[in-house]
Amino acid sequence: MGLTKTEIFTSEQNRIALIGKALGHPARIAILQYLFRIENCFCGDLVEEIGLAQATVSQHLKELKKLGLIKGNVDGTSVCYCIDHEKWELIKEVMSGFLDRNVAPENDCC
Repeated sequence: MGLTKTEIFTSEQNRIALIGKALGHPARIAILQYLFRIENCFCGDLVEEIGLAQATVSQHLKELKKLGLIKGNVDGTSVCYCIDHEKWELIKEVMSGFLDRNVAPENDCC
């Protein structure tokens, strides 16, 4: 959240915001969907799969890795990526807790 006053918000609010930011670009969603679809580590060129420039794909991978959604191993010039399933389950739990809230129909004031 940059240089905003994140300390005035709860850790849950900051966590949800970070997840939202990491998932807030369609290229990142495409990368995650591709990794889920192949159900394995990917050791190829994601540029060909996603259709964006190498620098752009690298930046999106960096954001996903910073949140811990993906793991990567470097083997020589090859980099392999996969979903961090443990972290994915944690993120699902956090977001489900947030998104499962309901608004009572009688509170429809607008």
